[in-house]
Amino acid sequence: MKLVATFWVNGEPREVAIEPHYLLIEILRDTLGLTGTKHSCGVGNCGACTVLIEGRPVLACMTLAMSVRGKHITTIEGLSGPGALNPLQQAFVDHGAIQCGYCTPGMILTAQALLDRNPDPTEDEVRHALSGNICRCTGYVKIVDAVLAAAAVLRGDAASTASTGKEASR
Repeated sequence: MKLVATFWVNGEPREVAIEPHYLLIEILRDTLGLTGTKHSCGVGNCGACTVLIEGRPVLACMTLAMSVRGKHITTIEGLSGPGALNPLQQAFVDHGAIQCGYCTPGMILTAQALLDRNPDPTEDEVRHALSGNICRCTGYVKIVDAVLAAAAVLRGDAASTASTGKEASR
């Protein structure tokens, strides 16, 4: 029996008919077409399906859609504005923190949650926050560098390389 559930997804109210057993990842990808949320392990081990619910990182593959009715959900599609990347997204590009890109949406959303609660994290704090997100392509150095660079931009301590035209290297 399908029930109607309302969610706030990327700032917009969305009303969806769902079965009680549907997972949030199914609603986001299959019903709403938000394919930035990746389906990978399906058992909560990799972090590729991470979304923000009320600002907290949550694994969409392990979350029943019914349990987040009425909540605010942010996917990778909801971070940037029209024609511009979010500073964290831009830092991932600028620092070469994207290889195959499959883990990137979950990494960025997890990092965004960290920066929202701690705008000046240490390298160890970034590594700890991202410990639930697995990347098979990188050694995490560029990912950590990107998060720290974005934090500096968001604090106003550094200019975004998007606005300066400079490219970061490492």
